[in-house]
Amino acid sequence: MTFIMSHKKSTKRSLHALGVLVMLLLFGFAETVQAQRSIIPSLGNSRSGTSGFQFLKINPDARSSGLGASNVADAADASALYLNPALAAQMRGNQIQLGHTQYFTDISLNYAAYVHRMGSMAFGASLLYLDSGDINETTEFNPFGTGRTFRAINMAAGLTFAQELTNLFSYGVTFKYVEERIAEFEAQTVVFDVGFFYRVGDTGLRFAVGLNNFGIDASPSGEVRRLDLNGEIRETEFEEVSPPTTFKMGAAYDVFTGDNLSVVGLAQITNPADNAEQFSLGAELIYLNQFYLRAGYEFGVDEASLPSFGVGFNLPVLNYSLGLDYGFSTRDRLGSLHRFALKFNL
Repeated sequence: MTFIMSHKKSTKRSLHALGVLVMLLLFGFAETVQAQRSIIPSLGNSRSGTSGFQFLKINPDARSSGLGASNVADAADASALYLNPALAAQMRGNQIQLGHTQYFTDISLNYAAYVHRMGSMAFGASLLYLDSGDINETTEFNPFGTGRTFRAINMAAGLTFAQELTNLFSYGVTFKYVEERIAEFEAQTVVFDVGFFYRVGDTGLRFAVGLNNFGIDASPSGEVRRLDLNGEIRETEFEEVSPPTTFKMGAAYDVFTGDNLSVVGLAQITNPADNAEQFSLGAELIYLNQFYLRAGYEFGVDEASLPSFGVGFNLPVLNYSLGLDYGFSTRDRLGSLHRFALKFNL
């Protein structure tokens, strides 16, 4: 009996060491990437501008923003419908989430999602909506404005199915209809998100992989009129636009778990089809499962030289709970980003 208990403790210590080792290896990978960038030029940047529907890459979740976009393996709320649909099956109840991102130059990004648990399955619906507001039209011959304005309206509506096959493994799929409108130009397509989640026993270590925005090229339509030295030109034919397919892989680990306080460490590798690879690290401190402090850093992201930060609150309301999240990040020349989220746990 003593031998069995000793063996169990030894196994648990070994798995704990494995979790720490994984996080250290991922951190070491980030340092290696940064060192290589100073010697070897990044060829990923040569892919910039090769995809459309760029609004799909703007993170709408306040918690994820505060963690430096490092939580593809730890998003067990309605934000999973955007980050990794497999994690919707890890939720223990239903949830409504409303999010708002105050983007650059008065651009607003809004997110709404609902997840409904049913046995081992989860069903979800989400809407991502970007509105540029009025933009003054300028041309080659009227650089200070023509007196006309236009708007950019982008939208993605998704339906999600996720299933927990065991208490350690789940998968999820999201089908999204995507639409992009800029002035008289518009494009539509359908894309898919696929995600997988695996929990390493009771060690506190989790892994996840996801493929986002994989789908069909869009054929834009509309009419664009512009002036050149020969008069007015009407353009009605455009090249096809590819969605911004992105592969993500990440890990999360419960670094410390106490009666009132716990700490989670997170790491994520992001490989977009139209840009260089990125690496993120994050940490979340949780007190009484009601108060949250978050920080994260993104490696390989243009203009992101400062860490991101976030806070969260989980407050009981009658027989339910209400969650509030705020995430702050900044870009060197473009300015600060503020994200807010309101979560109703039903």
